[in-house]
Amino acid sequence: MAASPLQVPLPRASDEGRRLDAVRRYQILDTPPDGAFDRIAGLAARIFEAPMATVAIVDTDRVWFKATHGLTGVTQIDRDPGLCSSAILHGEPYVVADAATDARALANPLVQGDIGVRFYAAAPIVTADGQHLGTVDVLDTRPRKPTDVQLDALQDLAALVMDELELRLSAIRTVAAERDRRTEAERLARTLQRTLLPPALPTVPGLQAAAAYHTASPHEVGGDFYDLFPLDDGRWAFFLGDVCGKGAEAAALTRYTLRAAAIYDPDPCAALSNLDSVLKGEHQGSAPRYCTAVFGVLQPLADGSFSVTLAGGGHPSALAVRVDGKVEPISTAGGQLVGMLPDPQFVQTTTRLSPGESLLLYTDGLTEARAPDGTMLDEDGLTQHLLSTYVQAEDRSADGLLGSVEALLRRLGDGVSDDTALLALSVPTQPEPRTQEKR
Repeated sequence: MAASPLQVPLPRASDEGRRLDAVRRYQILDTPPDGAFDRIAGLAARIFEAPMATVAIVDTDRVWFKATHGLTGVTQIDRDPGLCSSAILHGEPYVVADAATDARALANPLVQGDIGVRFYAAAPIVTADGQHLGTVDVLDTRPRKPTDVQLDALQDLAALVMDELELRLSAIRTVAAERDRRTEAERLARTLQRTLLPPALPTVPGLQAAAAYHTASPHEVGGDFYDLFPLDDGRWAFFLGDVCGKGAEAAALTRYTLRAAAIYDPDPCAALSNLDSVLKGEHQGSAPRYCTAVFGVLQPLADGSFSVTLAGGGHPSALAVRVDGKVEPISTAGGQLVGMLPDPQFVQTTTRLSPGESLLLYTDGLTEARAPDGTMLDEDGLTQHLLSTYVQAEDRSADGLLGSVEALLRRLGDGVSDDTALLALSVPTQPEPRTQEKR
């Protein structure tokens, strides 16, 4: 049975507060037009054979229309009594058969204005906990009496609006939860990555060093690793690599094993052999875990240069930028994957870094990146990039070399599909004194 417009109870302040909290919860106010609600308003008008219909939400001091049919340009009205603001106080359809004779409806702008509403029927939009958010309304410019079938259909349409609001609230919460999850995953990934990589590279007398780690996904901790640390005899060890079976555990195991191996025997090939034994022993009976790696030892020389001995296990060639501007691969081709083969062979080579020269080590996330046209960067593309940028630049420091490669990564953008670790070493043109290590 429709409620009488002359028997409208005043809401208690506490009830209205809870109702407004529910309105805010559904985050519907002032959202753009939506086809689903527009169709509900249109269907209401057809069922009543009325020229106008709305889906209305009652706010603190206004009635805001989520959808309108036949009310072009009307988006909201003041929250005057008589129509929507009265209808939400009832749990059943609310009918004003003739607004011209209804004291509560006379002041409503839809009645007194140019539209001249005479007939109004509404069904409340009710939440599961009983809060009335607004109404589905039909309006006409002539008095009339609706049928029970029409009023039942109006209640069904109001329930459809509520179902749609619940679906959208669920979607909002899902998106918010996913956003929070991603934010937390990114925070954890950054925290874990900081624990797996050196917090800062040490100062090597007479040498500049710079490193960076770029993740393909901010939500996961990758398996790339690098380090630079002193040996007991005045030399320095460094390494860089990429673990298959990516993750914090794999990277941590590999990094700390190589550190320990260097202390036990700093020969680069011996360090990789020790890592090979640990990886095989650690995962017996489970899926194999292996990596590519390059391990190096720096020996300072009296003339300010460094002797660099590198051993590689299936890793891309390091690139040396010579003082004359040439970019030379320091190949350890033939070195085999660490942790996979029964008796792997590792290849060792020695080169010299003179003042004004640099060395770049990188994981294959860089050279396997693709340009917008789909072509892979590979070692030749990286070499050409260094020749056209770093070699031509005034800044031939390790920071300058790292910056040049990071600019390339940014340019490739989504073409970089794997994590990338970078380690740049350079010998200044005028080497700094080596009397003591800087702190």
